[in-house]
Amino acid sequence: MNDISLVISDVDGTLLTHDKRLTASAINAVARLAERNIGFTLTSSRPPFGMRMLIAPLKLKLPFGAFNGGLIVDPDFTLVQRTLIPPDVARTALEALRASGVDAWLFTDDRWLITRKDGAYVAHEQKTIGVDPVIVPSLSDFADRACKIVGVSADPDELTRCASIVQAALGVRATIVRSQNYYLDITPSGRDKGTFVEAMAERLRVPRDRIATLGDMQNDLPMFRKSGLSFAMGNATDDVKAQATATTDTNDNDGFAKAIDRILAGEIAA
Repeated sequence: MNDISLVISDVDGTLLTHDKRLTASAINAVARLAERNIGFTLTSSRPPFGMRMLIAPLKLKLPFGAFNGGLIVDPDFTLVQRTLIPPDVARTALEALRASGVDAWLFTDDRWLITRKDGAYVAHEQKTIGVDPVIVPSLSDFADRACKIVGVSADPDELTRCASIVQAALGVRATIVRSQNYYLDITPSGRDKGTFVEAMAERLRVPRDRIATLGDMQNDLPMFRKSGLSFAMGNATDDVKAQATATTDTNDNDGFAKAIDRILAGEIAA
């Protein structure tokens, strides 16, 4: 008998294909959850406005988590919870990224700020979240409104070195994690996808062992640890797969829908 009451999914690399498509099979899988009175929501490193296009097709009714859980928003974009990076920590993070030689972005709850439009992955992010960036002279001027800061590089090894520099500069004052091979996310300390799982469990009065989570990257591991059942995508790295309850197919081969089918079949006990 299936004992899952809530499913929480990552977005990029999990729910969506590599080219950012929401497939009919994924939409139908979420509809099947609703038919069985199983709740469904999302948590992502994306800003809230970067998930707007998913709300109607998936008929989302529950709050969703943006910025790796730092922001919780209702489907009508009413703010449920917001945690900012402390201004001094944000300024230190921006300086560490500058010293590392990688591009930096800063997200407030309603804007994506950059200092140059020709930077790495700007066009990619613009297409992904469907919002244009705002070019500003200095990101430090917005340190008191920072929900997320991102280090961006087309060189994964460079970003690994950058992560070490940022971690040394910030210590435990922020959460530092890769959301993509080319993005290093810096978000408020004490907030991650795991705390989003906890918040939803409390809000819905659902035991955490009756929550299933799906993801593909290191920033998904906190929610794996806080849920009773977790699925790593087939496109995830081996270290992510090793920390999940089960592995499904890739995001380009209906891995999301296949995991939902297994949940509904009660194939894997939570």
